Parts: sequence; C-alpha cells; structure tokens
Amino acid sequence: MRQHTHWRWHLDEVYVRVQGEMRYLWRAVDHEGEVLESFVTKERDKAAALKFMKKLMKRHGCARVVTTDGLRSYKAAMKDLGCAEKQEVGRWANNRVENSHQPFRRRERAMLRFRRMKTLQQFASVHASFHNHFNQERDLVSREIYKERRSAALAEWRTLAS
Repeated sequence: MRQHTHWRWHLDEVYVRVQGEMRYLWRAVDHEGEVLESFVTKERDKAAALKFMKKLMKRHGCARVVTTDGLRSYKAAMKDLGCAEKQEVGRWANNRVENSHQPFRRRERAMLRFRRMKTLQQFASVHASFHNHFNQERDLVSREIYKERRSAALAEWRTLAS
C-alpha cells in the first residue's frame, strides 16, 4: 500500500453465486479507488458487517469518514465499534465502490463462476492486489507516461512473482 493514510473508505457488498447459492463479497475501497479489503460471507447481517469492519480496521487503522449504502447492518456494526458518527450515507455517494465491482465481475464471467467459497475468497484478494498494482488511471496522464508506468509496474510484478 502507498504511504498515505486511507482517510475515506467506501464499503459495499455484492452477491456472488457459488454452486447456485448466494454468497456475499464485502469490499472496502479508499478515496482513490484502491481496494483495501475483500471478505466473503454466507450472511448479510450485523455479525458479518462487524467481522468485516474489524478485519479492515485491524489492517488499515481507523478512517475519518466511512461512506456506505443504506444497509442497516453497517449502522449497527459501526455503533458497536463506537464510530457511528463517521458514517455517511447518500444515494450517489458510494459510486466509487460500486464501480470497483466491475473488473471483478468481468473476470468472474470469464472464469465461468466459482465452485467453492474458499476459491472465491482467494481470487478476490489476489485480484484486488493485482488490480491495485496495474490500475494506472489512464485518463489522467499522457500515453508516454502511461506506457512508462505500465512497464515499470509489469517489471515490479515480475520480480515479485519470481
């Protein structure tokens, strides 16, 4: 992760079918669009939200602002953690995390879905780190700079993989 603090988090959950049963993939994204944490559960309740948020806070500390959708489980979990005043809920406020599901969905469709919950969890965490590493925000830089950054990221990935 980069050396800055992740001061704004966007939290969301998305359903994923595993052998015909609904599972929930909880995701946390920071204010720049980097995936901080992915977590798979069977339920979509307060206990699952609390477990996800504890795991997130253990790894990344505490955020100043947490943006969520209208799911009541977030509010109950944040109340238990003592940070209910940090939550923001808005109709379009959570678009950053909603858009972060798109690359995952494309890859999931190409893989012809998942067979087990364990492989879903492994794939989600690896895909998030891979996507964070190669996401260069193409629309913000020139072609030459983009190609330089992309080749540097690929070289670094190859050293990490070997």
